Amino acid sequence: MEILDYAFMQRALLAALIVGVTAPAIGIYLVQRRQALMGDGIGHVALTGVGLGFLLNFSPVWVATAVAALGSVVMELIRWYGKTRGDLALAMLFYGGMAGGVMLMSLSDAGSTANLSSYLFGSITTVSPEDMTTICILAALVLVITVGLRRQLFAVCQDEEFARVTGLPVRLLNLLVAVTAAVTVTVAMRVVGLLMVSALMVIPVAAAQQISRSFAVTFAAALGIGVTVTLTGTATSFYADVPAGATIVLFAIAVFVILTALAAPLAKKRARAAAKAGKGCTLEVPGSRTPADDVSV
Repeated sequence: MEILDYAFMQRALLAALIVGVTAPAIGIYLVQRRQALMGDGIGHVALTGVGLGFLLNFSPVWVATAVAALGSVVMELIRWYGKTRGDLALAMLFYGGMAGGVMLMSLSDAGSTANLSSYLFGSITTVSPEDMTTICILAALVLVITVGLRRQLFAVCQDEEFARVTGLPVRLLNLLVAVTAAVTVTVAMRVVGLLMVSALMVIPVAAAQQISRSFAVTFAAALGIGVTVTLTGTATSFYADVPAGATIVLFAIAVFVILTALAAPLAKKRARAAAKAGKGCTLEVPGSRTPADDVSV
């Protein structure tokens, strides 16, 4: 294949594969918590880290990771203690992060419009070998947390009160979800950009939910969709000479639309099957299942 003859495209496809797995892996917990736009907010804050990295002449990805992680912790603290002023505080954090990033980029020697655009909208073909090392390390961390602690994270995201009663460290796990989301944002920013990374964390999960109600199946399907759209979008951008980030997101939306269209007849078919078998079914008492019952290993 011609696309594999170029080293930069080999790195681009590998980066796309990694992001296609990691973004939905943490995104499913954000969707479960009804915080679908959290990735977008973290992306605004991460831009300050990118600008600071250029200003200090240090790896923008690592600095952005540290700043985004700190921002995600602040966001969680605001969620816990912000009360009625929480939305205003979050808005100032988001817009302050964006403004700070633009200002720091302009003050740095490398602060060009091209550099800023590559982080805002992604520039997958410019991923360097050093970037790949960083992306692989951070992605491994994300997968260890999202897969290894899936039962605990699901319980907390589904029902915090139930998780607290069972003895789980709810606040610590909430912070872990937020910091993991921040790491994922910095992993994905070179692929789809800080302004569109939230889409890749949410849309594959939303698409998978159209055809599955099981957490385990939804998780696997979301990862499959994520990998499919990132690889397809990257290949399409190479042959059609179009932006990779935008192409990936549009492919993800297309998959969501298709699965939503297919879900309606599937739901009717299931309803008819359930009606036929209704007499032989036992009635499940509401509340008799716990969030942990929905997670299969």
